[in-house]
Amino acid sequence: MEATFAGVLGAVFGSFLNVVVHRLPRHESLVTPASHCPKCGTPVKPYDNIPILSWLMLRGHCRGCGAGISVRYPLVEALTAALCVGAVLAHHSAAGIALNVTLILLVVPAALIDLEHRIIPNRITAFGAVLALALGLALDPAGEPGRLIAGGAAGGFLLLAALAYPGGMGMGDVKLAGMMGLFLGAAVAPALLIAMIAGVVVGAIVIARKGAEAGRRTAVPFGPSLALGALLAVFVGRQLVDVYVNHFLH
Repeated sequence: MEATFAGVLGAVFGSFLNVVVHRLPRHESLVTPASHCPKCGTPVKPYDNIPILSWLMLRGHCRGCGAGISVRYPLVEALTAALCVGAVLAHHSAAGIALNVTLILLVVPAALIDLEHRIIPNRITAFGAVLALALGLALDPAGEPGRLIAGGAAGGFLLLAALAYPGGMGMGDVKLAGMMGLFLGAAVAPALLIAMIAGVVVGAIVIARKGAEAGRRTAVPFGPSLALGALLAVFVGRQLVDVYVNHFLH
């Protein structure tokens, strides 16, 4: 029952995340006007705004003018639903579920916006930091000092990287890493490691396709790598920390 509810709620939130991804970088209101076709301006009817299903029933086209609707919309809804279900199944405490589901709902739009616009909006990271503090203090106050330390350490680590190599890291990445630490606690360490590995792999692919000189001049957003690290840490982050502690610190 909990997993089903998480899936439905995740798909609904995924629909809203599509609005966030489209409107937030353009400094548009997330509330008004109501959802509408960007080509003909026709408001989307409630029965045409059902996550995933409406896109399938309309075959990816606006009912009014027939303009194509990007497949990104149902994919984001389905991905968000699946991730939320996984987070509920992977965590058993109210604090664990709330913190990790909320983190998912923040890093998904952050990654997509960074991919398209090369920015990570402060409204996402600042709002996320406040949410992390509120949820942590309300549901797991004993764990809050550790999460605060993790947030400061993660943000500080990327800040040093940004200062050492300004062209390769932006302050949006620094803020996103700090926000992740406030949600993940110690699990932010493997999240950052995974992000670094993913970043290196993506960079190597770009260089292989464009050549060394052109590849090094190509700006590659790091937000999606951070988001990947955060999502994997939601499911296996604590286990990776335990493995490290048990095998290398004992």
